[in-house]
Amino acid sequence: MRHGLSGRKLGRPTAHRMLMYRNMVTDLLQNESIRTTEPKAKEVRKIAEKIITHGKKGTLHNRRQALSLVFDTTVVKKVFQDLSERYKERNGGYTRIIKLGPRKGDMASMAILELLP
Repeated sequence: MRHGLSGRKLGRPTAHRMLMYRNMVTDLLQNESIRTTEPKAKEVRKIAEKIITHGKKGTLHNRRQALSLVFDTTVVKKVFQDLSERYKERNGGYTRIIKLGPRKGDMASMAILELLP
């Protein structure tokens, strides 16, 4: 039974799934927009918003927490300097998901995940 369990498995082993999420979060924070399937976008949004919240707090512990999830140190620098200033007045909800419709090859529902301006 799956009582109380959250998150999607996406048909992947745990290690592969976590690495995929880390890559997607790094790309989202670096490019500020990614195009992916809708279930992946919903999972990546959770992680990205936590990273931005760590950036807003700005302590050394929060920087180390962010570095444990984001691969690139320049992206973490961007989060703690630029994005924390951009979202200092906002209490969550830093991203938006725009649904695009089905992908041509396999009819997977596609979406754009982007950071709000």
